[in-house]
Amino acid sequence: MVDTRFGRIGEVMGHEGPYVQLRPPGGGREWDCPPADARAATPRERLAARTALANARSRGERG
Repeated sequence: MVDTRFGRIGEVMGHEGPYVQLRPPGGGREWDCPPADARAATPRERLAARTALANARSRGERG
């Protein structure tokens, strides 16, 4: 999903009250996003997120 308020991609982890809980790909701190501000990521956005994660891992920045 994409949080359109910030342009951040996140994996849906659940729902808490009126919010969707998103987590960055590869882990990290979750954040709350109103459902009206969330949309499905495009294939291009998903690929960019996977590439960024792979690059960070290759640099030793993510486990």
